[in-house]
Amino acid sequence: MPPLPRSRRRLPTALAVLGLLVTGAAVETSTATPAAAATPHRILFDNAHAETAGNADWIISTSQPDPLGEDSSPSTETDWTGAISSWGVALQKTGDYSLKTLPSGSSLTYGGSGAQDLANFDTLVLPEPNTLFTTAEKTAIMNFVKNGGGLFLISDHTGADRNNDGEDAVEILNDLMTDNSVDSTDPFGFSIDSLSISSDYPSAISDSTNPVLHGSFGTVTKSLIASGTTATLKPADNSSVKGLLYRTGYSGNTGAFFATSTFGSGRVAFWGDSSPIDDDTGQSGNTLYDGWNDSGATNAALALNATEWLAGASGSGGGGGGTTCTAAQLLGNNGFESGNSTWSAGSGVITNSTSKSARSGSYYAWLDGYGSAHTDTLSQSVTVPSACTTATLSFYLHVDTAETTTSTAYDTLKVQVLNSSGTVLGTLATYSNLNAASGYTQRSFSLAGYAGQTVTLKFTGTEGSTLQTSFVIDDTALNVS
Repeated sequence: MPPLPRSRRRLPTALAVLGLLVTGAAVETSTATPAAAATPHRILFDNAHAETAGNADWIISTSQPDPLGEDSSPSTETDWTGAISSWGVALQKTGDYSLKTLPSGSSLTYGGSGAQDLANFDTLVLPEPNTLFTTAEKTAIMNFVKNGGGLFLISDHTGADRNNDGEDAVEILNDLMTDNSVDSTDPFGFSIDSLSISSDYPSAISDSTNPVLHGSFGTVTKSLIASGTTATLKPADNSSVKGLLYRTGYSGNTGAFFATSTFGSGRVAFWGDSSPIDDDTGQSGNTLYDGWNDSGATNAALALNATEWLAGASGSGGGGGGTTCTAAQLLGNNGFESGNSTWSAGSGVITNSTSKSARSGSYYAWLDGYGSAHTDTLSQSVTVPSACTTATLSFYLHVDTAETTTSTAYDTLKVQVLNSSGTVLGTLATYSNLNAASGYTQRSFSLAGYAGQTVTLKFTGTEGSTLQTSFVIDDTALNVS
């Protein structure tokens, strides 16, 4: 008996199709490579989440997004206005960094067309954010890191709610890590403690090979707490997490004042207080403190070395590029077991319906199968680091149909690569009712020719007016090395 027409028992969620950013490799069609950055390490400082509320002034310059608009050749911290201008000026003077600020009123995006889109940067700095990130922003941040970006998380003590909206940096950064659509299962291997530690000079561990403690900007021995907090490390959740500086009397998994980790192909740094980055040269009206130059600490070296490490200057690259490649599987929720998480799809495409069988687990993606004119789509955002020479997209496909023809493709599934504007760069494959067969078959394609490019990976199922054809996808992967 031929398969029955598909009933409309789909899930209620309808998601818009997102772009799949692949800094990766070309498939069947290549396009122009993206323009290289003027300088190799591109840093975005966030000012879109109340980083200047109250006495905070965590900006590198009042000229935003481009600090060069205030002074194109700064030599001292006062050439740019902001309480973290020392940080920005120090990087700018090396000639190796391109710095921008995401202005107030903006949103963090990844895979869009804006100049401050995260795909255009290697590192994102979040200097004590004071408003919650939206769901879309959290997805953007996590995918950026997963795909090779660097993330600098700077907290403050619990209760430091500078804009009186009920949220402080501890809660906001923990929310990012525990309530996002990419990975909410302790992705970085640490949580930020709800503490208010009045003062301390946390000490660095002994590790002569660590690039953050012993980088090109100097050796780190101590930092500063002037009302701050620490983190609890959970190496069982992420074995790469490492405490580098600890509150006096603490070690191991508790009391970590500065810690690093990795996630996917990206890097993460945490600092438990904003006082160390404060250079006391911000806008008038703010009560500031010169932690940057505190004689009892080495905060400048710590901030600058960590930025260098996050941006890939001392190792693998960031969201838009790098010098080495970390082997990884880059697709989130690649077996669909988290439902609509991470993927963007037409209504009901991602399902655990028992009408079909998943290759593994319970969920899968089912495109078409209605027996009437219909189109379904499926996509996900991801960036393949440009330093990777191998990038292989794979997925398992099952096709069943009620069509009886052996010569005409009435119903089709296209697997395509598009740019961020929606222009088709290449069609990897077109399947149809003629490919119907029992069971799943693995399909694989090289994306190596799209290295360094931002593209969209998209599955589009198109069904004719009569007789159903179902295209069922499971266990996807994008492996890079």
